Amino acid sequence: MLKINEHYLKLQASYLFSDIAKRVAAFQQANPDKHIIRLGIGDVTKALPAACIAAFHKAVDEMAADSSFRGYGPEQGYAFLRETIAKHDFQARGAAISADEIFISDGAKCDTGNIQELFSADARVAIPDPVYPVYLDTNVMAGRTGAFADGRYQGLVYLDSTAENGYVPALPSEPVDLIYLCFPNNPTGATVSKAVLKQWVDYAKANKALILFDAAYEAFIRDESLPHSIYEIEGAREVAIEFRSLSKSAGFTGTRCAYTVVPKECAAYDSAGGRQLIHPLWNRRHCTKFNGVSYPVQRAAEAVYSDAGQAQCKALINGYLENADLIAAAVKELGFDYVGAANAPYVWIRCGRDSWEFFDLLLNKAGVVCTPGAGFGRCGQGYIRLSAFNSRENVVKALERIKAALV
Repeated sequence: MLKINEHYLKLQASYLFSDIAKRVAAFQQANPDKHIIRLGIGDVTKALPAACIAAFHKAVDEMAADSSFRGYGPEQGYAFLRETIAKHDFQARGAAISADEIFISDGAKCDTGNIQELFSADARVAIPDPVYPVYLDTNVMAGRTGAFADGRYQGLVYLDSTAENGYVPALPSEPVDLIYLCFPNNPTGATVSKAVLKQWVDYAKANKALILFDAAYEAFIRDESLPHSIYEIEGAREVAIEFRSLSKSAGFTGTRCAYTVVPKECAAYDSAGGRQLIHPLWNRRHCTKFNGVSYPVQRAAEAVYSDAGQAQCKALINGYLENADLIAAAVKELGFDYVGAANAPYVWIRCGRDSWEFFDLLLNKAGVVCTPGAGFGRCGQGYIRLSAFNSRENVVKALERIKAALV
């Protein structure tokens, strides 16, 4: 008799964004003439930069001739892209990351979920609350938690991110093995200083722990005193893995290209206490379970780092940040407390009532889709997230509707 992995049965009934989609679909069916404006899920709405499109077309043309056709590429990614990333994203900021420490993938969501396969089932995991659901659910699937009770899974260490601590969690009060951090944060938009991030690095070193640092939104940082990478912090190469994505910064949500950085000094431990390097383990996992990102996509990704690509991506980012500023100003005018917008495409709003109730209010009275904070964890109850990933026209219209619905 074949048995299932019963840890999947611990998962809550549905993935957050599936729940949202079902409610929106039901509303649309009941109100077919109502134009819905989506400020919920973090999917971009602007086209790929022209430089990326040109590189994409050129690479596709190469695939049409036997002399330039590419079959299987290196699972870790082509050298032209890895070298470009190392130079522009890290070495230019004083972070000593080499090309062979970079692994190209089809998404940071996949990588943040897959990386936990390298670690023991009894690893003690610390996860922020509110949290990007993938960090949590993949560890539930792997059997690192107990049952779900009172809004949380038993066996995890939750790191509360609240207004009282500026939405930057305090260090764990007990030893943990694996720590998930995301800055600029999804969902709150909060950021972290170099001094605070240094405390996390020091904690990880003292406790032989590992930080999984999600920097998918680093391109939205306007305050240059803030770190774009954890590798700007001394000692981080020994205790941190970083995840990056082109999804939001270059519009690659549908094109799929991201990367993970695993420094060669980064280590975990075997049952005998022996130090084991993570780089070769991730390389083996990557080669065994992944065939690489397509050649045309990697050429398009390389074009992000060209002069034209950088300018075009900057224009995209600035447009979304301007939307975030509009949302923040409207939220402030309505009298709500919020965080985010300044260095992130999200605005995390204290709505003062049940998150799903407020979600339904905005959907039914304004035709605007937000993301209920309760879907990100217990500390998200009483909050909603608004996303800046839409056209300026739609953002302005959505804010007018929200004001009319709430005033």
